[in-house]
Amino acid sequence: MENLTNFGEAWVRAWNSHNLEEILSHYDEDILFFSPIIKKINNDPAGCLRGKENLRAYFSKALVAYPDLHFELYHILEGVNSVVLYYKSVKDMLSAELMVLNEKGLIAEVRAHYK
Repeated sequence: MENLTNFGEAWVRAWNSHNLEEILSHYDEDILFFSPIIKKINNDPAGCLRGKENLRAYFSKALVAYPDLHFELYHILEGVNSVVLYYKSVKDMLSAELMVLNEKGLIAEVRAHYK
C-alpha cells in the first residue's frame, strides 16, 4: 500500500504543479483513457482517447480550460495492479479515477468518474 500511497500523492502533486511533463510521466505510451471531461474538452462523444500524444494534447487543453485547477486527495484504494484515487477535482466536483498499472508501474488505462 505504501507504494500506491506514494504514487497517488505524486500524481496529485504533479497535477497541482500544472507541469505537463511531470503529469505525463505517470502514463504509459499506449494509455487508454476514458473520461466524461474528454467529451467536453475535446468535443468527443466517445469520451475516450488512446496514446500519450493524444493525452498530451487533451491535458494541455484541460490545463488552459481550468487555470485554477487544484486537486485534493481524499482516499487511495488499492486493487490488483490498479488503484482508485478519490479526490476533489475541478469546480469542486468529486472524482474517482480507476487507474490500471502496467508492469513498469505506469498508468495503462484510466476510467474517470465525476459527481
